[in-house]
Amino acid sequence: MEYIRGKFKQMIYEGDNGYKVGLFRVKEATEELEELVNKTITFTGYFPEVNGEDYYILYGKYIDNARYGKQYQVTSYEKEEPKGKDAVISFLSSPLIKGCGEKTAENIVNTLGDDAIKLIKEDANVLLQVPGISEKKALRIYDSINRYQSTDEIIISLQKLGFTINEGLTIINKYGENTLSIVEEKIYSLIDIIDFNKLDKVFLCMKAADAKERVKACLIESFKRLGMKNGDTYCSKQELFAFIRNEFKIFIEEDEFSTYLNELILEEEIILADVDKYFLKEYYIYEEMIANNLLLINKYNKEVINDFDDLIINLEAEKGVKYNKEQKNAIRESLENRVSIITGGPGTGKTTIINAIVQLYIRLNNINPKDALNKIALLAPTGRAAKKMSESTGLPASTIHRYLKWNRETDEFQINEFNKNYHKLVIVDETSMIDTYLFHSLLQGINHNIKLILVGDTNQLPSVGPGMILNDIINTNLFAHIPLEHIYRQSENSYIPILAKEIKSKSLNPDFMEQKDDYNFLNASGPSIKEMIKKICVMSSEKGLTEDDIQVLAPMYKGENGIDNLNILLQKVFNPPSDEKKEIKYGDIIYREEDKVLQLVNDPDNNVFNGDIGYIKSITTIQTPTKKDYLTIDFDGNKVIYTREDLINIKHAYAITIHKSQGSEFSHVIMPISKAYYKMLYNKLIYTGVSRAKKSLVIIGEQEAFLTAINNDYSTMRKTNLMNKILEENNNI
Repeated sequence: MEYIRGKFKQMIYEGDNGYKVGLFRVKEATEELEELVNKTITFTGYFPEVNGEDYYILYGKYIDNARYGKQYQVTSYEKEEPKGKDAVISFLSSPLIKGCGEKTAENIVNTLGDDAIKLIKEDANVLLQVPGISEKKALRIYDSINRYQSTDEIIISLQKLGFTINEGLTIINKYGENTLSIVEEKIYSLIDIIDFNKLDKVFLCMKAADAKERVKACLIESFKRLGMKNGDTYCSKQELFAFIRNEFKIFIEEDEFSTYLNELILEEEIILADVDKYFLKEYYIYEEMIANNLLLINKYNKEVINDFDDLIINLEAEKGVKYNKEQKNAIRESLENRVSIITGGPGTGKTTIINAIVQLYIRLNNINPKDALNKIALLAPTGRAAKKMSESTGLPASTIHRYLKWNRETDEFQINEFNKNYHKLVIVDETSMIDTYLFHSLLQGINHNIKLILVGDTNQLPSVGPGMILNDIINTNLFAHIPLEHIYRQSENSYIPILAKEIKSKSLNPDFMEQKDDYNFLNASGPSIKEMIKKICVMSSEKGLTEDDIQVLAPMYKGENGIDNLNILLQKVFNPPSDEKKEIKYGDIIYREEDKVLQLVNDPDNNVFNGDIGYIKSITTIQTPTKKDYLTIDFDGNKVIYTREDLINIKHAYAITIHKSQGSEFSHVIMPISKAYYKMLYNKLIYTGVSRAKKSLVIIGEQEAFLTAINNDYSTMRKTNLMNKILEENNNI
């Protein structure tokens, strides 16, 4: 029976049913497939779960697919248990050992056996027995091994348990000679440096699944996962009990579960704040500190502006604008109160109001325009939202992460309660996107004697992380809140803001399927959706619109009309192959010069953040012994260099998720709606997508799916305690 043996290197596609496509590094093979040894090939097959660090034997056929080329079709597989030989080879071929690649490492172990490292340490000359190793090379390997003589046995022991060499070194750097005892006795204490799933997998290799240590660690992890899944800051007892059984397969009796839960409360890892409200300690503290800080800011005296009407008249004349009554009220309340909240949907003038507040604040406080940067902080959770604020006000704006000087390596903010920023006016836009942890960190990093203005849209998608910051603060009724209702149409027949308001109130006009000046709903289903998207983009391109003008927004990555497929399609439309453009293949994805790409993680060192969109300006390959590829990506004038290893942090951006579009505006938006997106069809998602469009909106899909989404309130209910905490703390003042 034909088979190949090796390791999984990368997943290219993973379906919900376990179907996977990816890259596999072949180390051994049957005679018929010997040509594949030491090569990386494409595979397809069904796998419930795979691990890139383990060896697998794959059974199947190596075929030549007419569309996708050569690939190994897997019919069945076996996972091999780690062997001493594999661990030694992995250590010798790691970056720690100079002059020893994978092939050399295999030759050493094949010649000297599993005790190769011990033999080399005793006498470097044993390496001369290995074919192809010179005296000079033997000395380099010997010196490298001696450099790590106190850790090599620990690393190999960690590898046998399932840790990678890099993970092993990380643990050793922190715990030194105590590493193995920590791993054996307190493995979950490594959570700050090693991923929980890895720790849990290693633990299960050593001890029982329902061991006390594991149950308590999984309980704490359950809070984190439920928080990210549901956006909650606390959980009920039954919810935790059900989750720990389903997620971690821990089947203990409820009495035993209660015992462990109570132990964690006594250890102050978990806080029971009310009847059946269980908090992870850090979530409880975040909400408590947010409440304290907001109330401390708000306790400062209100400042009355007696000549406000004259100031507004002068500003209107200077700027050539006319503020309505609710806008004037928003401006005045924000300048007079210590904490104020401005909310409104698209077209209600939030950006106009921010600009007016900044201009009047400068005049009221006689601030030299050159000194405004030291007095006023304009903040947003995303780079694009910050850029919009900056363009409106003429002042620099920043992401919150950059403002707080986030350190990516330590995941800590350098601006904090011990090292504050001292701006006097802080305006935060897109507040609905901010989670509990980030808002807590912001309040810790600013002084209390300030004016804090929170701007946002309560009907947009909530934060990815736990919390409902904007809604909870509003619902206390303790802070000045100015909701903007009046819509300023972009033109006489502009329908986009009207549609957004109707979606918000779930009261669609019967004519929502009719074409308007800036809106069109095109009926389509299945494969015809993406073909229609392609057709519209081709027509738009012929009219002179570029990929910078048009943004496709979809709810999901996977599926026929998912973002991954749409990006492949739209790359061919907007940036087809050309002899004049260099390209690079990363897995199954081709990146080409002039491609539109999306940043997926925050990188404050390079001033590029999650959700930023840029363009690949150049691809350079430097021919060194290891061959290095470099991509220069331009994010609105900020050019950042990416290596091949960095490409995991970007995706094509011809189509992006609605979640990633938050805080941004696009001239022309195309939004597919299909019943196949059923998991992601809900009111706030559709509202957010619609409200991203400035000049035109085209919805392509099924009317039934659109109506289902608008009437689905999923994601609006989150279990948070911030509102109650603020009210409770206020009563204690």
